[in-house]
Amino acid sequence: MSSPHRVGLIVPSSNTTMETELPALLGRHASAAFTFHSSRAVLHTVDPGSLRQMVDQVDRCSAEVADAAVDVIAYACLIAIAAQGPKAHQEAEERIAAGARRAGCPAPVTSSAGALVRGIEALGLSRVAMVTPYVKPLTSCLVDYVTDYGVTVTDALSLEVADNLEVGRLDPARLPDHVERLDLSGAEAIVLSACVQMPSLAAIEAVEERFGLPVLTAATATAREVLCALGVDPVVPGGGALLRPLRAAS
Repeated sequence: MSSPHRVGLIVPSSNTTMETELPALLGRHASAAFTFHSSRAVLHTVDPGSLRQMVDQVDRCSAEVADAAVDVIAYACLIAIAAQGPKAHQEAEERIAAGARRAGCPAPVTSSAGALVRGIEALGLSRVAMVTPYVKPLTSCLVDYVTDYGVTVTDALSLEVADNLEVGRLDPARLPDHVERLDLSGAEAIVLSACVQMPSLAAIEAVEERFGLPVLTAATATAREVLCALGVDPVVPGGGALLRPLRAAS
């Protein structure tokens, strides 16, 4: 039996979700095994100043995950990057990759911000509705970030939770009711959780069935890119539109 793929994660220090949802998703994969190795960047409150400070820690974090000789690295805080301005994930991914290479680990790098944008593009979407846990100004940053890639956000719901630990405590069973508050007219898909800290995995299939639209999340987009970077078929049961064969997603 081949060795498991090593997945490196850079997460907020207050993260409680990505290190559970990503292993849960990849643990469903039919033909591969994975281990997970994290470095943590300090973040307590989701506000612009704290997010900038978190991004400034990527050099240390990339070197730490490199020490585990990981096969891929994922920067798992979408809004930390999106709040830095248009196309910020490109610079962040390059910076992380360079830091890992300096530490002797030439692993490919993705980020949840970049993965969400690329996932929307992979599905051929031009109009999405989304749910975020963020305060409204940060949701506006994310809307602008996605719009910069030619995608129209038809509606966005902000749950306005600033404490990152509290974001991780949000109940995914309430997500279908939150989606009911969105104007879905004209939307081609639902970004059910535009944040890897807001739990959503348990609600993906229920929301797809209830609203008849493809569902993706920051976590499923990141999972797909991790699998693709490892050369593994990105198909996972119950993972929504991005973790099915793409011809079935739209």
